[in-house]
Amino acid sequence: MLVHPQFDPIAVKIGPLAVHWYGITYLIAFGLFLWLAGRRVRMPQHAAVGWTRQDVDDVLFYGVLGVVLGGRLGYCFFYKPDYYLQHLPEILEVWKGGMSFHGGLLGVLLGLWLFGRKRGRSFFEVSDLIAPCVPLGIMAVRLGNFINGELWGRPAPADLPWAMVFPQANDGGIARHPSQLYQAAGEGLLLFIVLWLYARKPRATGQISGVFMMGYGVLRFVAEYFREPDDFLGLRALNWSQGQWLSLPMILAGAAIFAWATRRNQRPA
Repeated sequence: MLVHPQFDPIAVKIGPLAVHWYGITYLIAFGLFLWLAGRRVRMPQHAAVGWTRQDVDDVLFYGVLGVVLGGRLGYCFFYKPDYYLQHLPEILEVWKGGMSFHGGLLGVLLGLWLFGRKRGRSFFEVSDLIAPCVPLGIMAVRLGNFINGELWGRPAPADLPWAMVFPQANDGGIARHPSQLYQAAGEGLLLFIVLWLYARKPRATGQISGVFMMGYGVLRFVAEYFREPDDFLGLRALNWSQGQWLSLPMILAGAAIFAWATRRNQRPA
């Protein structure tokens, strides 16, 4: 079995200034978003309704705020509400770690709504534009989790060729699934390919957003079977992890949005 390479989490250090790989993966995620969204706005179906590169830059600003604020608040109140309600100042200590994708998603959705309201565009018009641009950023951040040796997987058969020991787990050398890489491949690369191909043709407003939510929810739900549950939470009802319970509403909401968008498109004018 393999052993985690134990990468130095600090990529560059100049005096007291330290740049962490995890922060770099976020910058890569934002850069990928700009590149992909720039390509999206040049597609005929988007250029025809006035989307521009300036819109991409502006929506990224709203998205970054949503990711950071929503991700942090989501972690604090989805995963450790009792602790943070008693230690409110520590919510601001983001350098100590703790971000939630589901919280970040809620923050981004709010940011997209605010952007759309300011520009006179519907929420789903905005979300359909950017949804295919998100998964590669998710992949980059999951690779950052792997570099840090965090969010490791559940115990795996020792004869699994890619089973890996994570010394940070302090578990005596148990072979585990490298679930960060599973998530990078599933919620990142696979979801990107599906969404990018699906979104190349004009779709009814809301359909692309629905596919994103269903796709991410399903892939995250499956990946959680290989990811070690948070030690302070363990497994919840039905032996599902907190991540699975948070993914279930995403799947249901995505299915409802897709069905609504499809029916609305088929309604006679």
